[in-house]
Amino acid sequence: MRTENRHFDNPLTGVRNLGILAHVDAGKTTVTERILYVTGATYKRGEVHDGTTVTDFDSQERDRGITIFAAAVSCDWDGHRINVIDTPGHVDFADEVERSLRVLDGAIAVFDAVAGVEPQSESVWRQADRHGVPRIAFVNKLDRTGADLDRAVESIRARLHTVPLVVQLPIGQEDGFTGVVDLLRMRSLVWSDGCDTFEDGPVPQDVQDEARRRRRLLEEAVAELHPIALEEFCAQSTVSAQTLAAALRDLTLAGDALVVLCGSAYRNRGIEPLLDAAVAYLPSPLDVPAVRGTVDGSEQERAADPTEPFAALVFKVNATATGRLTYLRVYSGTISRGEAVLDVQARRTERVGRILRVQADRHAEVDRAVAGDIVAVVGVKAARTGATLCAPAAPLILEPPTVADPVVSVAVEARRSIDTDRLVSALARLVEEDPSLRVRTDRETGQTVLSGMGELHLEVAAEKMRRAHGLDVSVGRPQVAYRETVSRGVSGLVYRHVKQDGGAGQFAHVVLDAQPLDAAESDGGSSSAVDFVFASSVVGGRVPAEYVRAVEAGCRDALAEGPLGGNPVTGLRVTLTDGATHPKDSSEMAFRTAGRLALREALRACAMVLLEPVAEVTATVPEDAVGGVLGDLAARRGRISGSTTRAGTAVITATVPLAELFGYASRLRSRTQGRGTFTSRATGYAPVPSGVLSAMPSR
Repeated sequence: MRTENRHFDNPLTGVRNLGILAHVDAGKTTVTERILYVTGATYKRGEVHDGTTVTDFDSQERDRGITIFAAAVSCDWDGHRINVIDTPGHVDFADEVERSLRVLDGAIAVFDAVAGVEPQSESVWRQADRHGVPRIAFVNKLDRTGADLDRAVESIRARLHTVPLVVQLPIGQEDGFTGVVDLLRMRSLVWSDGCDTFEDGPVPQDVQDEARRRRRLLEEAVAELHPIALEEFCAQSTVSAQTLAAALRDLTLAGDALVVLCGSAYRNRGIEPLLDAAVAYLPSPLDVPAVRGTVDGSEQERAADPTEPFAALVFKVNATATGRLTYLRVYSGTISRGEAVLDVQARRTERVGRILRVQADRHAEVDRAVAGDIVAVVGVKAARTGATLCAPAAPLILEPPTVADPVVSVAVEARRSIDTDRLVSALARLVEEDPSLRVRTDRETGQTVLSGMGELHLEVAAEKMRRAHGLDVSVGRPQVAYRETVSRGVSGLVYRHVKQDGGAGQFAHVVLDAQPLDAAESDGGSSSAVDFVFASSVVGGRVPAEYVRAVEAGCRDALAEGPLGGNPVTGLRVTLTDGATHPKDSSEMAFRTAGRLALREALRACAMVLLEPVAEVTATVPEDAVGGVLGDLAARRGRISGSTTRAGTAVITATVPLAELFGYASRLRSRTQGRGTFTSRATGYAPVPSGVLSAMPSR
């Protein structure tokens, strides 16, 4: 453990806000546990299989052996304060990752040395790309049978389209893995069994040639990307360790390359150099651009400075029966306990009762928090995830994290009628904590419907109601969220809205074209696609601009329910081509009504297609079970996209409708005698085949 008290001209230089990102079972939580252990934040190694980890503190996480909720912890290393968020790796909890990435400055991406880049590794990588979060990589589990650093690095290059720069060479293979060679310092770091520290020594004789070769490759790769390194390389035919380190930091912050380290977190090998790399290459709050927000419609910047007006973003809420914890990333200014803050969106002033330094489910009270801190506060009663808290005299609205649309729904009800009110309260608390959950009442059946990101997501929510709220609830069979789109549109649809019932009337005349979006604009209803485009080609002022906006609002209202089954409509372009007004009876309300009713009529005249959510499934099964698994996937309307063999197992990739994946885990286990596993990743929407559509119950 390093305990040097380093002096920084600006204390924020010594702060790192980092996330741990990976596919499920790549070893994220174990990496986090070893970071806490090595830095002295904990005095005993927590193990996932024993249910003793700090960050997986929820009873469901310990029972299932996976991370479900993002957990924040803090530690100190080499004079730096490191705030770490351990994020979930399962696709159903991708929204937890999204909210965490919104407030992080950097990240450590963890990869399995045997599997390399896995489906959810790719998904969280793209999420980090969208947020512009600099990353370094840690190839974990080098002690496993079949571990191969070079193969894992090549999968990073091929699938993530980045430039991996490997700065370590493993010493030993698989069970014989004992340490690494630091290619910058050309020194070996060797860990002994049962010893928590490493020996720093010369490079072993048997790997010297390979170490020199890889150091040369690293110098050449860095010189190609960094002008100062290139200048030194051309002048001296080599690059010094100091220049390499500075260049690696510049390339990491710019996102032009990926520093790759390796080790085995379970055996506590490779964690110290990983921490060194995190403080050396990943950004402090001063290295990232100033946060931008809006004030009265105009954009404004706030620097990461404790003397600036206070501004913080709520990225997580934990509502319990004994109190409410609101997790904040402080972007500027200083907040002390007892001070008032403004919830800008709610236009409500709240008072901060206590400020807590977070260590998963344990907390230490502090007097204040400054720019760059990640803390929890008590006393803020109404702020939701994504809310901005700021100084009342200097309001600012920060961009909130995006929330994905749910894809799976279940009906929930209390088994005892006397628990109905408690169920409503429990659901409200669930939605408050997790914005990716939605609750609605079905208009036809009167049932309460809970919607989320997947089957496991809803299972966890239902189990939380049972455990945390003591409710006995029954849960219906999952239903997926269908959408509708246009395959053949209509042009020149005329709609006239006239209403006269005494007093001022309503008059609006509109002419619409409704057409499907081009493939370049819409991508099958994926979460990143454009769902709706509205345009106006009206000339001569026949429809004033304010009425055009009202027509657009009415069209958006109509998108909520399509003609096939009342599902949301996506992938549509509407053009207002003509219209007429009345000098007295026309109004924005009249044109909004006309827009809504006109588009409903247009959709009934269009050729519509029902879309269903689909997922990319990666199944890892024994070779002798491949035939049965392929047949089962085909029966589930799966389209096989790839199959590879590795170390006696087959890895099958297929695209399968989400509706066909319910219960697939049990089916796969039975077909493979418990040896098969699978992961899934939502990829968007696809048309429902006509044969399946005709067999579906009427909606």
